[in-house]
Amino acid sequence: MRKVKFGDVEVTRLVIGGNPFSGFSHQGPDRDREMIRYYTVARIKETLHKAEEAGVNTFFGRTDRHIRRLMREYWDEGGTIQWFGQTASELCDQLRAIRDAVRDGAAGVYVHGGQVDYWYAQQEFDMLRAALDTMRECGVAAGFAGHSVDAHAWIRDNLEPDFQMCCYYDPSDRAESPHHVPTVDEKWDDAHRDRMVELIHSFPCPAVHYKVFAGGNKSVPDGFRFLATSMRENDLVCIGHYLKDDPNMIAENVHTFEEAVEGK
Repeated sequence: MRKVKFGDVEVTRLVIGGNPFSGFSHQGPDRDREMIRYYTVARIKETLHKAEEAGVNTFFGRTDRHIRRLMREYWDEGGTIQWFGQTASELCDQLRAIRDAVRDGAAGVYVHGGQVDYWYAQQEFDMLRAALDTMRECGVAAGFAGHSVDAHAWIRDNLEPDFQMCCYYDPSDRAESPHHVPTVDEKWDDAHRDRMVELIHSFPCPAVHYKVFAGGNKSVPDGFRFLATSMRENDLVCIGHYLKDDPNMIAENVHTFEEAVEGK
């Protein structure tokens, strides 16, 4: 699979996301609990090995203690996939979360999407600047996730990250709290997706497209067809995989991506 540069780091154009590992299904509380029970430490490591075997070289996952320790185990046991750390919104000190991730081996770091939405809505612009400064001081590829089109537009106009990680959908408002609340009432509005992709095409930096299948709530084939028209040359797509549904899902998605997007 072709790689692109994020700062000084080479990243495959399809990367594996970590939401299923931590039970963030976006399909309701019952599905959340099912994912948590399925994804033991052993199964997460098995999934990362399958990603490597399929040609994926990067995992985008949380910076909580569970994932940080798991990645150390994985590398100690011979795993080679690199890690881009997502700050965990439940941690009180987001700047410390950045430093902890780098200390534990992250090659890149990005601020959690709900946290970015919240800081932007609360006009805490100094926190966004401080987060970028901290990532720069740590010497890693630096980025911001987010569901809000307006937040990403502000970042484009006021900061210079290595990448912006853009959610196709804004399933639940984070203006008053950065945290995800499990619910069956999340919104999956294609008009929001279209606004986000239009904005992505104005970025000077690469974008990571995520929740491209609406957290498993929309058609995977349709999602890949849309990606083929929306991704720019140096953009990535981040896809979470729940292998209980299909043990071969990673290899199948890589094959489809290479045909539909790389082969266009």
